[in-house]
Amino acid sequence: MNAFKFTPEHASHIALALLLLVVFPLTLDPFWMGNLGKYVAFAFVAVGLVLAWGYCGILSLGQGIFFGIGGYAMAMFLKLEASAPNLPDFMEWSSVEVLPLWWEPSRHFAFTLLEILILPIVIAFPFSYAIFRKRVSGVYFAIVTIALSMTMTVLIIGQQGDTGGANGITDFKTLLGMDIISDESRRNIYFVEVALLIVVAILAAALLHTRFGKILVAIRDREDRVRFSGYDTAMVKAFVFTVAAVLSSIGGALYTLQVGLMSPTLAGAVASVEMVIFAALGGRLSVTGAIVGALVVGFTKSWLSEQFPETWLFMLGLMFIVSVGLLPNGLAGGVQRIFSSKEQA
Repeated sequence: MNAFKFTPEHASHIALALLLLVVFPLTLDPFWMGNLGKYVAFAFVAVGLVLAWGYCGILSLGQGIFFGIGGYAMAMFLKLEASAPNLPDFMEWSSVEVLPLWWEPSRHFAFTLLEILILPIVIAFPFSYAIFRKRVSGVYFAIVTIALSMTMTVLIIGQQGDTGGANGITDFKTLLGMDIISDESRRNIYFVEVALLIVVAILAAALLHTRFGKILVAIRDREDRVRFSGYDTAMVKAFVFTVAAVLSSIGGALYTLQVGLMSPTLAGAVASVEMVIFAALGGRLSVTGAIVGALVVGFTKSWLSEQFPETWLFMLGLMFIVSVGLLPNGLAGGVQRIFSSKEQA
């Protein structure tokens, strides 16, 4: 039996958990805790991108689609609860007299949870399997996904009476009768988020250390050889893409709970590209690195927009270019390189 070896990777996991569960809650004020909860929601998307892009080579620029599915599913339930027994306010403003049929399942929390988990599977798996069966990959797959995210944004904005249009869905008060707008409530939601994120990160890391994880890397590097070895690479890639979609949907639902808003911009192309940056900056080959990337990008974006309201976008872009240029494998790759050089010395 091999003895357990404590590695820098294990140390990074523990350090991140301590930061999220102890250090940040004890040091940040309610405003920044609310922002942190938002960044943690995006971290679910980043973990999914590590699986799909980092290890299987599937670059998706449409994760906002699934983030939006989870976010809108949760928002619809919360809005109906807040508006009961009346219709949501944006429907009344648009002269909608009867609740649309596709909103009916959102009256029930159990159905809402199923929508968050099942809808991404129903959409992502058949779509991606059909694409991968045609051996469409790389930049072509990225173009298809970003086009779909743009289409989704247009559809949401165009259906003002059903979706809230460009304003999105907001003004939530309770979840199953429990207050969700006070600082204490959002703090509790934050701890639930972190607990779920830790579970997801552990499962993702465990998956990558199995034989299946090795197959993913093989498909990324030489898909033709894996296919000739008898594996259905389209099925494997569709499965991983679907897992990433479900994680994005969970992140969207938690974002809605934490922020109290879901809008079409969060399901669009710009948000989808930004989600990829989380994984790129943190390290697309590291689950922990991707989570750190989501937190770093989120905090940096908020701080720069406050300090430099006119030029913060240029500064953020420059930071990304420099970081990726100096650290092609992200922050996690840089840390790993430092530890490797120390061990060799």
